[in-house]
Amino acid sequence: MDSNVKSANATLRPARTSDFPNVAELLTAAGLPLAGVADALANFTVAEHGAELVGVAGLEVCRNNALLRSVAVSPEWRSRGLGRALVTHVITDAESRGINALYLLTTTADRYFPSFGFREVTREQVPPDVRETEEFRGACPATATVMYRRLDGTTWPAH
Repeated sequence: MDSNVKSANATLRPARTSDFPNVAELLTAAGLPLAGVADALANFTVAEHGAELVGVAGLEVCRNNALLRSVAVSPEWRSRGLGRALVTHVITDAESRGINALYLLTTTADRYFPSFGFREVTREQVPPDVRETEEFRGACPATATVMYRRLDGTTWPAH
């Protein structure tokens, strides 16, 4: 897979360690947790326009599953398809790695993610390795909606 992809006049590329301050700024502005981001940054994708970081989305890999996390787009770049491009890119990345299923937590986008094939599940349906991530252990509130998408071609439910 080409590591640099053009989308909505921004370039998607793998995050670098040097991106962390800008990623943290984007996530903080979006009200998203920073817990675990530094450790998972190698599995994040960023969108940049010129020298400016304008979007981010990440994977936190947990054996054969992964957590889709930290999806944020700068306010001036919203409604241009950049968030959709980031999420699609991260899903494709997860598929290419042989990830079986993606999980996510959201307090605001439970109506957005079904368009990518995600379904709501209970916390009890989430595998233990995913429940051990920082987001599940407390970075996201217990009231957050949990969503799930199979990537390995098996039918719902996985458990």
